[in-house]
Amino acid sequence: MAHLEYIRANPKKQTKGAIMKSLLYAVLSLLILSQTVMADDKSSAEELLKSKLDAVIVVLQKNDLEQQAKDKEIIEIVTPIFDFSLMAKLSLGRKYWSGLTKEYKKRFTDLFVKRLKESYLEKLNFYTNEIIAYRAPVQVKKKIHIPTELISKDNKIDMLYKLYKSKHSWQVYDIEIQGVSIILTYRSQFAEVMSTGTIDDLLLKLEKQERDKAAS
Repeated sequence: MAHLEYIRANPKKQTKGAIMKSLLYAVLSLLILSQTVMADDKSSAEELLKSKLDAVIVVLQKNDLEQQAKDKEIIEIVTPIFDFSLMAKLSLGRKYWSGLTKEYKKRFTDLFVKRLKESYLEKLNFYTNEIIAYRAPVQVKKKIHIPTELISKDNKIDMLYKLYKSKHSWQVYDIEIQGVSIILTYRSQFAEVMSTGTIDDLLLKLEKQERDKAAS
């Protein structure tokens, strides 16, 4: 009875206390929801990457399939999960990309994507029944980093897949191999050409490399 009289006599304190409790519940709910979303993001990104890489391994193990057919299947598997266009943009860097016309952007992107796919397939040609081990995904702001190990009988290669969430699904925008970023490696190579030349010089160099590779 005395407590009820206190509430009646102090309505402002009661209202203030109720508001503080509501705010506390709201903050706790947001924190819990945030943790749940982060866990779901990590899980969905890892499941997607694992399903694609497992599918690639299955193709590599098809001894009755010719190399050209294997390459075609592999590219069809990985293309949806790799944002090749973004990787092209990142490899050139904002300093040079922003000043390009649409035509130059398309020419560079087409050459880079072709180069990247060929490089990926060339590395897979060395596959000899390695297995992929997955470590716990790491949330880095709004991106997910998935550490993996490519394990063979005599060797182990650390590979870190970096993914971001596009409008449609999680996509890879960079890979680190033994701590070295593919994107930063290309950016360094391209910057060396651009620092003393132009985008035309870079495109000519990339085109020449493609011709030389086709002729070999």
